[in-house]
Amino acid sequence: MSKKVAILQSNYIPWKGYFDIIRKVDAFVLLDDVQYTRRDWRNRNLIKTAQGLQWLTIPVDVKGQFDININQVQVADSNWASDHWNKVRHSYSKAPCFKEFAPWAEQAYTSLKESSLSKINFHFIRAINSILGISTPVLWSHDFVVSTERSLRLLDICKQLNATCYVSGPAAKNYLQVSLFNQQGIEVEWMDYSRYPAYRQLYGDFQHGVSVLDLIFNEGRDAEKYLLPLT
Repeated sequence: MSKKVAILQSNYIPWKGYFDIIRKVDAFVLLDDVQYTRRDWRNRNLIKTAQGLQWLTIPVDVKGQFDININQVQVADSNWASDHWNKVRHSYSKAPCFKEFAPWAEQAYTSLKESSLSKINFHFIRAINSILGISTPVLWSHDFVVSTERSLRLLDICKQLNATCYVSGPAAKNYLQVSLFNQQGIEVEWMDYSRYPAYRQLYGDFQHGVSVLDLIFNEGRDAEKYLLPLT
């Protein structure tokens, strides 16, 4: 029996492509026991506003900690969630489906009790999965016994999950040793993000690379129609 697996570092309210990978596989693993990268998608994402694209950034306490792992990162300001929700509400209040999905989004923000960045990201990924109808199990990389080498780490997780196919974003083409997977009978499949259709969107020119919240507030229950077709 075939089994597809994907492994990605956690992102904060990720873009739609992140969820396309999750819905495409049989098991999805959050790679949280690797080094935290600054000025990256781990603790921030983009929304559209009347003033243009705006970053929503979770303030984190990593000053002087250059080798800290993602699952060790803690939030630096406990008021960030209410601030982000106010910005989301202000930016999307005129979106066609905001009224229907605002209670869900507000609950996602106001119910947060976590100070761990990994757990915060997991909280939002799980909440968004529920809206998009994604039932793929979400696992943690720290629950696996793995090598420290980048490609071997991913391969070890795939082997322990009995994967027959590893699904990866195109950026990994720069480092992934595909031959190692092929030697273990695991196919590597690359995501293609070039076929996304546009949807209704506020504030000027269409932007694909924003948080999936933009798609949900603009298209609501039709959001799945603007994801990639499952193959």
